Amino acid sequence: MRAFIDRAHSLGLAVILDVVYNHFGPDGNYLAVFSDDYLVRQKENEWGNPINFDGQNSGPVREFFITNARYWIEEFHFDGFRFDATHAIRDQSTEYIIGAVGRAAREAAGARSIVLIAENDLQEAKMVRPLGFEFRLQAAPHDSAPPPDRVNAELQTSTSGDDLDGLWNDDFHHSAVVALTGRNEAYYRDYRGAPQEFISAAKYGFLYQGQARSWRKALRGTPTFRIAPEVFVCFIENHDQIANTGPGQRLRFQTSPGRYRAMTALLLLGPWTPLLFQGQEFGVSSPFQFFADIGDTSVRDAIRRGRAEWLAPFLSLTEEEAWRTLPAPDDPALFGRCKLDLSEREKNRELYDLHIDLLKLRREDSRFRQQSSGGIDGAVLGSASFILRYFSENNDDRLLVVNFGGRQILHPASEPLLAPPSGCRWETLWTSESPRYAGASAALIATPEQWVLPAESTVALRPVLAN
Repeated sequence: MRAFIDRAHSLGLAVILDVVYNHFGPDGNYLAVFSDDYLVRQKENEWGNPINFDGQNSGPVREFFITNARYWIEEFHFDGFRFDATHAIRDQSTEYIIGAVGRAAREAAGARSIVLIAENDLQEAKMVRPLGFEFRLQAAPHDSAPPPDRVNAELQTSTSGDDLDGLWNDDFHHSAVVALTGRNEAYYRDYRGAPQEFISAAKYGFLYQGQARSWRKALRGTPTFRIAPEVFVCFIENHDQIANTGPGQRLRFQTSPGRYRAMTALLLLGPWTPLLFQGQEFGVSSPFQFFADIGDTSVRDAIRRGRAEWLAPFLSLTEEEAWRTLPAPDDPALFGRCKLDLSEREKNRELYDLHIDLLKLRREDSRFRQQSSGGIDGAVLGSASFILRYFSENNDDRLLVVNFGGRQILHPASEPLLAPPSGCRWETLWTSESPRYAGASAALIATPEQWVLPAESTVALRPVLAN
């Protein structure tokens, strides 16, 4: 592992470790044999007994995990952590265990910068707020101009913040899947895949910030105002979401090529921090299903039954039907089917080039590389189309025009965000419709009178001086 990380660093790559501090594995864990204080017996989460982070004799348990984090940073030189399912961690301590682990990891890193990201289904914004501060939201006075996030925030002393750098944004994924596929089962029923959802994601991160969801019939989320968009890690694929389709089918096979290119462009040029799942960048065709090598027969059967219960709503099946449909997770052939075919980098060259070019544009373009600096706003243009305007100084704005639907004519073009900076006109910087990506070469046409949006496309525009 040390050699792997050293080699990655020599290539300019950081390595982040996915750590599971919310439960122990179902097979091979014997800590409870040594002490009754590692687990909380009275309550269970979805994986069994939770870890004792706040009960009697929890001090040594907390120290065990804090020291583990320091170990990975000091001994292996990892560049950060992704904390799995932090919503399942039971801890009412003054200092939340993940915040304590993160601060110890930063101390262990010394002068090195590390990145700490949390998956949190409750969407608790406190995890990325600083220690010692809490934002109390108040309505903006009617006689004052509201700031970009439309609220005034007042600081008050608190110990709520956990000092992390990023949060998983499942809301973006769910909206994207609905927009691309029309799915409406399980948790997808709480999303419309509508243009406003993507605009809100760009401006505010989470869509659910305390509203009710029909899925699990509970409130979800907390306010994220004044949290920068780049804090939110957005994706259209990851290991959980692809496996949750049952067959493990990649998203590009569930929609049209044009819409998939358009969504990929939105993902990689948006102000959030984008994440790609293994092989996504070259259009891998192999599935990704749940697999696990578990020796105990009873544990293996219980896991398979649990997977069937979880996936049945997504597959629109009964639990028994899902049980019969899903493969055994310990089948070696299943693991083999999930392996990447690296030759697809050339077979799917257009899709590979799409990702290469977008990542280069995000890294090198004078405005996109700034992410949210300068401010972002957006507007709905139609039932499947919208724009994001990236403001800047010195007339260096960018306009991202996204259309998941058919060809659209905007006449009159009355949306003010469409207007170029003074003395300028818009010029196409990049388009998903390029033949380089197997696009149809359809061009976006922008005149003062009307705009013509090509079907199923994303186009990035920059201002140039008008003749």
